[in-house]
Amino acid sequence: MKHFIIVALILLSITSCNYAQQPTSIKSELPERISNYEDWKKEAESNIRLNPKFGNAVKSEEQKEADQRLIDDYLKQQGSHHKASEVLVKLGFDYLYRGDVRTSMYRFNQAWLLEPKNENVFWGYSAVYFTLGNHEMAMEQLNEGLTLNPNSSNILTDKATIYFAKFPTSNDPKDLSAALDLLNQSYKIDSTNQNTLFKLSVVYLMKKDCKNALKYYDECNTLGGKPITKEFKTALQELCGKK
Repeated sequence: MKHFIIVALILLSITSCNYAQQPTSIKSELPERISNYEDWKKEAESNIRLNPKFGNAVKSEEQKEADQRLIDDYLKQQGSHHKASEVLVKLGFDYLYRGDVRTSMYRFNQAWLLEPKNENVFWGYSAVYFTLGNHEMAMEQLNEGLTLNPNSSNILTDKATIYFAKFPTSNDPKDLSAALDLLNQSYKIDSTNQNTLFKLSVVYLMKKDCKNALKYYDECNTLGGKPITKEFKTALQELCGKK
């Protein structure tokens, strides 16, 4: 039972702590919130901004002109396509953390306009789908991001999250093994990624390997322990005697 609880606690932390910032004064473009994938899919039929890369839709001249104005404005502000894209990716995650999934996707799509080959845009797309409960679509976006940058620690870690999130229902050890392989890849790329360290601790705890669960917990905690929840710390104490 504790394994189920542990997984539930970390599902909300699929997006890496690198983009987790303190709330700022952001207002949603639209007050209505979408909380499930079916509603999202229905609205996306008439709102291309809810689809990754705008659903590859053929845009009107007016839409193309608006896109170009956006690109020009952000280039003027940030000085390069990459910097501008990253600013919009961060804004996308800020909105996502506030529960405004719609505006979050708008920002990720704007980030894509600025830099179509920015792998972090696809990291953002994946986070939206994961939030809506569509893990298959989330995985598709992560895989597309990895084709652009196979060494993205953030994307590898979130791909691992999808695998171990399946474990409570699949009860298939292969899911945990796949998650662990991806997390270890991520760790080799960036051993300071707190999200990776936290989830390594989680997966090892799910595997009842207290030695490694404590090892990666301590590494994460030493770096600030940003993703660690009180509930997970309690579970680690109960199962592994962590003080």
